[in-house]
Amino acid sequence: MTSSLVQSVDWLTIAPPTLTAAVALAVLVADLFVPQERKQLLGWTAIGGLTAALALLVPLRAGDRETFCLTADTRVTACSYTADEFTLVIQLLVLGGALLTALLSLADTREKLPAGEYWFLLLSSAAGAALLPASRDLATLVVALEVASLPAFALVGLRRGDRMSGEAALKFFLSSVTATAVTLLGVSFVYAATGTLHLTEIAQRLDDVPGRLQTLAEAGVALTLVGFAFKTAAVPFHFWVPDTYVGAPLPVAAYLSVVGKAVGFTGLILVTVVAFPSYADVWGPALAVLAAVTMTAGNVAALRQVSTRAWSAVRLLAWSSVAQAGYLLVPIAAAAYSGDDQVGATVAYALMYAVVNLGAFAVVTLVARTHPGNRLADYRGLYAASPAAALALGFFLLNLAGLPPGIIGLFAKVTVFSAAVDAGLGWLAVIMGVNVVIGLYYYLRWTALLFRTPEGAPVRHRAPAPVTLAIALTAAVGVVLSGYPQFALRFAATALF
Repeated sequence: MTSSLVQSVDWLTIAPPTLTAAVALAVLVADLFVPQERKQLLGWTAIGGLTAALALLVPLRAGDRETFCLTADTRVTACSYTADEFTLVIQLLVLGGALLTALLSLADTREKLPAGEYWFLLLSSAAGAALLPASRDLATLVVALEVASLPAFALVGLRRGDRMSGEAALKFFLSSVTATAVTLLGVSFVYAATGTLHLTEIAQRLDDVPGRLQTLAEAGVALTLVGFAFKTAAVPFHFWVPDTYVGAPLPVAAYLSVVGKAVGFTGLILVTVVAFPSYADVWGPALAVLAAVTMTAGNVAALRQVSTRAWSAVRLLAWSSVAQAGYLLVPIAAAAYSGDDQVGATVAYALMYAVVNLGAFAVVTLVARTHPGNRLADYRGLYAASPAAALALGFFLLNLAGLPPGIIGLFAKVTVFSAAVDAGLGWLAVIMGVNVVIGLYYYLRWTALLFRTPEGAPVRHRAPAPVTLAIALTAAVGVVLSGYPQFALRFAATALF
């Protein structure tokens, strides 16, 4: 039986990432002809393109489409692109995150950053991030991962003449290049051992690898997992995070904290649960240990942030994102012990985290306009100066802590906790409980600062309309999810593959 190399293309299925990439090229070309005083049109074009890409998810909502499929005697054997429920949820997350990042970036591209290059890089990265969850072969997965990552290096270092920005970009670049090299080596070993790149076929063939290739297959699985651990900023591969977030423009730091993290975790879910289920006894315990170490290191480092230190607010969010990566790893590790459906808890938690973390960065972006040092101490008395911004930030921080009225944050943490318990990982659930308590302290300490009496006259924060819109959107979605958490948590109760 031979497979046909001729593959049909379902253009509607691939429309969201394709449209995003097309708009990126259009913006780059338009930048050559649009006069400087009208560069803002490029930003609104990018926002329109991302909105249209999100709208294209609606006709795919059934989650039953696939394309680029190999066929044998009219029978589909494997597909490289699948628009299932998992794909659509992650595409909603990354395209929505890119849209909110674009709103936060409008003021910076008018004042500090080259508009054409910025919008092209942001849209290119978003296109790669939207392609990745649909990838069902290792070649497409690696290409999507790099399309999402390479523009991000340039975005971090786009502030010309800024030493910190250049240093942050270099650290990010070196860590990501190392991760890519390790991943490619692992992928090549897996391909050599199995003779295929399609994830579902790899899962079948790893069960029956010839003895002489067994060591090669094991090394390939291990190296691939290490490469994706770099991308998720899991300890000990997290060293680039705080300096990169501080050196990058704030909207880019927000983008990396949500979309960059979603890219890493999506790839990790695909290679573990879909491609390597026969090695669950290896990657399950390894990810459980990584989850415990990552959440502990992130929370302890966030706890040690000094409120008067420059950029301490951004550093706290950076270390918080490392801790949150530890929570996101828990259900993936649990999937090795009690079934694929556990990864739904990671998806549900990622949705909550994306909304509230982008909201927190939106308020930080607002405060940075009058306090460029962005110290935690700068937030003292924010309620007296900007009541709406203070209430929004307080709500976002309580969600990250898992406290009411942040109901969706509380439910998401309970869902992750339940995944560990159901999988028999009681020790991991205990470590998570301790870390949640540690997180409560620094989140509540920051929240309390917002409502303390300001030192001196309160400084009014004038927010550009796009930043105000980003804060309002994230707050509204957070409130809706807290009132109707079933929208996100239903993904935790159903198998996504």
